[in-house]
Amino acid sequence: MLGLPLQREIMPESAFATQVVRKLVASGYPAYFAGGWVRDYLMNHPSDDIDIATSASVEMIQSLFPKTIPVGVAFGIVIVVEEGHQFEVATFRKEEGYLDGRRPTRIDPATAEEDAKRRDFTINGMFWDPLTDTLYDYVEGKADIEKKVIRAIGDPHQRFLEDRLRMIRAVRYATRFGFTIEPATYQAILSHAASLLPAVAMERIYQEFRKMSQFARFDEALVLLHQLGLLQTIFPELKTVGIAEIQERVQPIGRLPKGTPLIAELLELFPGKSLDALLELCDYLKLSRVDREIATFLHHAQGILSMPMEWQNHLEKIEWATFYASPYAHIALDIARAHHHDISSHQQRQLSLAKSIERIRSKTPIVRAEHLLSLGIVPGKKMGLLLKEAERIQINQEIEEVEGILHLLKNSPLWNT
Repeated sequence: MLGLPLQREIMPESAFATQVVRKLVASGYPAYFAGGWVRDYLMNHPSDDIDIATSASVEMIQSLFPKTIPVGVAFGIVIVVEEGHQFEVATFRKEEGYLDGRRPTRIDPATAEEDAKRRDFTINGMFWDPLTDTLYDYVEGKADIEKKVIRAIGDPHQRFLEDRLRMIRAVRYATRFGFTIEPATYQAILSHAASLLPAVAMERIYQEFRKMSQFARFDEALVLLHQLGLLQTIFPELKTVGIAEIQERVQPIGRLPKGTPLIAELLELFPGKSLDALLELCDYLKLSRVDREIATFLHHAQGILSMPMEWQNHLEKIEWATFYASPYAHIALDIARAHHHDISSHQQRQLSLAKSIERIRSKTPIVRAEHLLSLGIVPGKKMGLLLKEAERIQINQEIEEVEGILHLLKNSPLWNT
């Protein structure tokens, strides 16, 4: 249905975007809010991420607005800055000649309807005119929202051959909104899942994982990815893992708090991996140094927290203080809780070690290098070992005075080696 008037409260951010639309229209170029914002607006999901589509060329957009950022001129896209607010403005276009499963080789001007029909899914293919409060729906996106289905626009096989990442996006939208993937679109994903790599860069895949994990039902998304053959294409070692086992592995993810790092959630797919194997996985996913640190710490933490409680109680206090001092300790405890481990003892232990934890975090031990220098210990390997031993003595025996720690340090075998 085209030109359907709707009455709904417009969100504040849209006032600035409406100024952009008004200026384009006043210059003779139809312009609308496009894509995801329209979908979210119809679903009553607050959104400040507004994209604009127009018949104006990039050159005309740049001439009409004093401040623009040329982010994708070859694809007819610029960022317009309006009173400090940034909006992506794209020229209506048709795309042809996809050769790499990602980018078109030819871009042509188009009408709004033609532009809508080159988009990925019907729920993302609608336009909204903020000047007249009118919905322009050339692809029956509103009907699919009401039916709660994800449907590729036009031929789903063609849509996925144009950009294979759309297969993962279908899963993201389906699980984010609690929709189902309609049969033809579902079957097309099954048909093309094995071709996801190497057509799509791992960085783009990981970005989709990150977007999925920001909403509820990430565990369900991973299961659906496996059912569609996508998860095992991304992680070949999961090809021999059945769907029941995947469902079992991802259950704890649904119990993790919002904001849990993505790498911590994905590691649930790979129980029992060695540290070397986990770091190889991080390299494969092209992850950051911080993600590698998280993976390393969680591997260490799993070894500690999976111990029987009586074994945990026999660990030295310095081991626990060092554990709690890590910026990733709360993640490890959240994961243990998600696996139904009893972590009730940790709060009291953390309180009892609060001073030591803070000293480790701030790197301000009671015994420092100058204390050992005054006793004739020269800088070098031995001094480093003695400083570590001094910290161990201080934390394990809860000594707060330099003299008491040094007395025990002098009587340790390490002092006279």
